[in-house]
Amino acid sequence: MSSFASQVFGRVDRLCRPLPMVLNTFLVFSITGEVSYLVLLEAPLQPDQKKTVWSAWWKAVHLLAQYFMLGNICWNAALFLRTSPSIKGVFLGGEGMGQGWRYCYTCETHTPPRCSHCYDCKVCVLRRDHHCVFFGQCVGFRNYRYFLSCLFFMWSGLLYATLMNAEVFIVILKEGVTMHSVLLMLIPWIMLVSGQVTARAFAFAFIADTCVVGFLLVSAFFFFHLALMLRGQTTREWYSTRRPYSLGLLGNLRHTLGLRWYLCWLCPLIPSPLPGDGISFQVTGPLEPAR
Repeated sequence: MSSFASQVFGRVDRLCRPLPMVLNTFLVFSITGEVSYLVLLEAPLQPDQKKTVWSAWWKAVHLLAQYFMLGNICWNAALFLRTSPSIKGVFLGGEGMGQGWRYCYTCETHTPPRCSHCYDCKVCVLRRDHHCVFFGQCVGFRNYRYFLSCLFFMWSGLLYATLMNAEVFIVILKEGVTMHSVLLMLIPWIMLVSGQVTARAFAFAFIADTCVVGFLLVSAFFFFHLALMLRGQTTREWYSTRRPYSLGLLGNLRHTLGLRWYLCWLCPLIPSPLPGDGISFQVTGPLEPAR
């Protein structure tokens, strides 16, 4: 009975594991489609400006910026998934083992400092930060650049989408702050099921709400990881209040984003080799947690 239950649980786990990524992809493209509709068909709002040269240039600039951000999100996400942060294929060696090295009984190998085992990926990860459930892969030494760049463009894209959807909230509140308008903004699903609004009004209200909530969540996550990068910490080291590998502002930027840290965030195709190997790190502070 227990083996049958474990098999069922394993199948359900395999089926549900890609759901966060599928949902994330659906929301990204839904928001992009809705904002494109707002740019092409709804803006500018003044009738005398809709067919002017200014209007055409305005739409072209907005669409260019919008799809530049979407392209960076998709490309960084693809490179993040293709770049393995694990110890597979990495020669760890045995001569340089010293302080900070540990033995992983699951992988049956010695692992370098800042490396830890992920029970979701079932492998040890170099400079492991955390396991990202939305991508189904660990954030580590080799793919942290793509993870942070993807977060940056998601943050900027959601900020842009929230500002573009401000007109949706203005239209909803045009009749005044009534129970109907407040419920449409807060719980559009209930308003749709109860037949209080049309499917079109629901779609605009739902995506506008998603932009605001998504922007707040991504902002917290992005600025948290930005602070970690500038401090030279991983999430695990932040929990223990340690900063033993901080190399200063510029040093931390180089060791996280690569030698071309000032350019690589513009496009994931810009080469920016990392100065380290993910195995040895310069120690600049106490390795033990502060008490």
